[in-house]
Amino acid sequence: MDRFFDRDDEWLMPVFPRGDFMKPAMNVEETDKEVIAEVEIPGFDPEKIDVTVEDGVLKISGKMEEKKEEKERGYWRKEIRRGSFERAVRLPVAVKEDEAKAAYEKGMLTVTVPKMEAKPSAKVRVESKER
Repeated sequence: MDRFFDRDDEWLMPVFPRGDFMKPAMNVEETDKEVIAEVEIPGFDPEKIDVTVEDGVLKISGKMEEKKEEKERGYWRKEIRRGSFERAVRLPVAVKEDEAKAAYEKGMLTVTVPKMEAKPSAKVRVESKER
């Protein structure tokens, strides 16, 4: 029976990396005026979540610290993860990085970044030097 619970076969039971969280699920959506990213990170303190947008890359990281007294408890089964995560994604279009906004509600972080206005392309006249 002990060998059954010691197995790490993924088909039998999913194995999670030890230490850090797996990458949280993320949706990135583009509308006419903005780019919206939603990240599923339940149980995090919003004060421990960092969001940056720099050089067209949205980076989100967070940390959930384990209480010291929990390490000494005699758990029979412990599946609730503690640790940190980091996600980075290149945004699909140019955005106004300094106008990014983030909101956290019911375990879902929503980051909204306005898109840059597209500059109209200018037609360049080709001059001939053969005349």
